[in-house]
Amino acid sequence: MTRRILPAAVLLMLACAPVLAAAQGLPAVTVSNGAGGQTYTLTVQVLILMTLLTMLPAIVLSMTAFTRIIVVLAILRQALGMATTPPNQVMIALAMFMTLFVMSPTLTQSWNDGVKPYMDGNMPAEVALTKAVAPLRGFMLRQTRESDLSTFARISGQKPFDGPESVPLVVLIPSFLTSELKTAFQIGFMIFIPFMVIDLVVASVLMSMGMMMLSPMLISLPFKLMLFVLVDGWTLLMGTLAQSFVS
Repeated sequence: MTRRILPAAVLLMLACAPVLAAAQGLPAVTVSNGAGGQTYTLTVQVLILMTLLTMLPAIVLSMTAFTRIIVVLAILRQALGMATTPPNQVMIALAMFMTLFVMSPTLTQSWNDGVKPYMDGNMPAEVALTKAVAPLRGFMLRQTRESDLSTFARISGQKPFDGPESVPLVVLIPSFLTSELKTAFQIGFMIFIPFMVIDLVVASVLMSMGMMMLSPMLISLPFKLMLFVLVDGWTLLMGTLAQSFVS
């Protein structure tokens, strides 16, 4: 399971397989002593791996379910009226593990079809890269709206595609992100409605009682928290988010 947490980094390394195979050591540190000196080398493999790891956050944001989940959680926190609770660290950790939960079948297929055969030496790098990216491409295509895909295809000047497999990633990724943001805002709108009703009721009651100097948010916050707890909001929200992705 640990090996599947960073499949995107492994996928990028496949494209650099010819370079990795012929990599030579680069002089990094030279230690001198009275009898001479010793040179310690830094291999090109390490340099390429560290460079690819810096791209991992962008891959997680642009090719997985993370964007939809974190946006919905941020909207929920805003609807509750709590700017810093739950804290950002908790929100990101929850979004990351929910992303692993949602993407587990896709990552497992990508590992079994492309990464593992390549690491076992049973498949060349070019074929392995194509097979490993295919499940991620399929996942993004299932979540992407045709209107968003056609819009970015028109902007990029692409010709009509022969099929889903012919859609380039440079068109698919922005289309996927746009669709994810739209879906997240739709879910967030449905989340906002019951909390907004509570705010309106509390504000109306306070106005009718002449308590205009008292902030309605101060009174409505406990009621919103109680409502969210009574309906088992976290479990309901996480389950709805997981089911919102087209399998």
